[in-house]
Amino acid sequence: MPEALPTDTYLTLDQPGEGYLTEKRSRFPAFAMHVDSDARHVCYAYVIGDHGERTRSNDDGEPSGSAGVPILGRLRAAGLTYALVIVVRYFGGVKLGTGGLAVAYKTAAAEALAAATVKECIVKARFQVEVPYADADVMQRFVKEADADIVERNYTDKGLIAAISIRLTGEAALRTRLAQILSLKFSKQADE
Repeated sequence: MPEALPTDTYLTLDQPGEGYLTEKRSRFPAFAMHVDSDARHVCYAYVIGDHGERTRSNDDGEPSGSAGVPILGRLRAAGLTYALVIVVRYFGGVKLGTGGLAVAYKTAAAEALAAATVKECIVKARFQVEVPYADADVMQRFVKEADADIVERNYTDKGLIAAISIRLTGEAALRTRLAQILSLKFSKQADE
C-alpha cells in the first residue's frame, strides 16, 4: 500500500498503460487511463471466423443501433476478422442525438483501426493420409511440389501416417494428385 498522502492531494494516472494476462488459456487485455468523469457507455463489436462468419455488437445503453452497429460497420469496411473494437463514451454534457452518436462511434472506431497494424494470415487446411513405405517418397514429393507441409509423421509396421497442412485454396488439387497413388488412403482429419 502506498504511503499515506496529505488530505489535499490524490494519485491519478499521468500516461495510459496496457496490460495483458493469460491465465489457464483465458486472455485478459487491460487498459488503464486517466478519466475525468464516469464512463457512461462501453460499446463494442467483434468479428470472428476465417471468413468473418460470427459477429456481435453491443450498444451498452445507447439508442439501439447507434454504437455497436457503426463500430461493426468499420470492422466490416476494413475487411477484418478475429478483431475487436471497444469505444468508451464519457458524457460531455451535450446530447448528440442518435445520428450524432452513430457518427461519433463510427469515427472513433475508424481512428482506432487506423492506429492498429493489420496483417494478412493464410487459412490452411489439414488432412491425414496413410501410405505404405514403398510409396512414401512419392507422396512426400507431391506434398513438397504443392508447397504444402507434413506437420506430423507417425511410422507404423505397414507404412507412414502423415498429417499435411496446405493453403486452403490448394487443398483440392493436392488431394487429387495424392489420389493418383493407388495405395494411399485418406484418413480422419489431422486436427480432430
